[in-house]
Amino acid sequence: MKLLGNRWFVVTGALIVQVCLGAIYSWSVFVNPLKEVFSYTTTQTQMIFSLALATFALTMIFAGRLQDKKGPRIVATLGGIVLGAGYLLASLTDGSFPLIALTVGVIGGAGIGLSYVCPIAACVKWFPDKRGMVTGLAVAGFGAGAWLFAKVASNFIDAYGLLTSFKYLGIIFMLAVVAGAQLLRNPPAGWKPTGWNPPESHSADSSKQDFEWRDMIKLKQFWMLWIMFVFGAAAGLLVIGILKPYGVHSGLSAAAAANAVGVLALFNGAGRIVWGTVSDKIGRKNAMTLMFLLQGIMMLAIINMGSTEMTLSIAAAWVGFNFGGNLALFPSTTADFFGIKNVGMNYGLMFTAYGVAGIAGPILAGSVFDITGSYMWAFIPAGIACLIAAGISFGLKPPHHGAAKST
Repeated sequence: MKLLGNRWFVVTGALIVQVCLGAIYSWSVFVNPLKEVFSYTTTQTQMIFSLALATFALTMIFAGRLQDKKGPRIVATLGGIVLGAGYLLASLTDGSFPLIALTVGVIGGAGIGLSYVCPIAACVKWFPDKRGMVTGLAVAGFGAGAWLFAKVASNFIDAYGLLTSFKYLGIIFMLAVVAGAQLLRNPPAGWKPTGWNPPESHSADSSKQDFEWRDMIKLKQFWMLWIMFVFGAAAGLLVIGILKPYGVHSGLSAAAAANAVGVLALFNGAGRIVWGTVSDKIGRKNAMTLMFLLQGIMMLAIINMGSTEMTLSIAAAWVGFNFGGNLALFPSTTADFFGIKNVGMNYGLMFTAYGVAGIAGPILAGSVFDITGSYMWAFIPAGIACLIAAGISFGLKPPHHGAAKST
């Protein structure tokens, strides 16, 4: 089998894994059933979502380091087993909030965190010639998974009820993620695509491009990226967590609001591919600046876009497209700035920003609504944060080896 074939098989495995992991982004379809069947508050529903995202991010630190040592296949397989187990256990909880928070939030989130970094780390090593594009493609499945499982979960809930739906989803996640993980592998040492040579500045001494995590976190570039990631991810996750109930609250039918969830998911997946590819052409910094600027504008505009299916779908597409870009640009920028040797661990640390965003965004939305009866005062600070991130991005420059020791 040719090496070129091998690297595309890795992308196939990455997509299978990520589609299942992306089901967490369909969380808003569970919000109203939890409120109606088990009398959850909006804040409680968002706490489960936030717990899953925070555990996802924290677990990635450990998972990134482990996959750097053991390879992506073993760690992703473990993640699939843990994710499936979390949802299977959730089906046995009788709707208890603490137990759903533990099973879907903590255990399920840990399963996502174990699996998520493995496809990304493998793909950036196989595609040094198309790093932005392949990172976007590898994580596009995450966005597509939200679209797919928003429909699947809604149908399961309608047909079988909430708890049985958790059981069926757990079985699907366990089988599919474990299967996809078997296609993941790292390239041989020193491998590069046929006919491709590293850029001149990288080829003289490639070891100088690989920062250990201890050195990376001393760099101002790490913290600039980290803050930008928090702001951009918080805005997107805020909308993802409450999009369907926001549409219903604004006067739409449940079906029309659910359609917007699907639109967001599709554009979330597309944004990862497009922004990753665009960043290969215009540079990561320029792509990030434009992406954050566009997202900030929409977060301020979405306040008045929930009352018709057309305007909510436009807002959902816009938010999803730019949010998806975060998940393509930050791993590829982490690899560009800090090297690929330790990319699993390094991106695991960078991804803690997503965990902070996963707490800040959804809980802000839920608590603001419970207090004021409106989502407006959640959208406004999220929009301002995105505009600040655009400004930070404008001043971003790559680090130089040795900079960590002088800071």
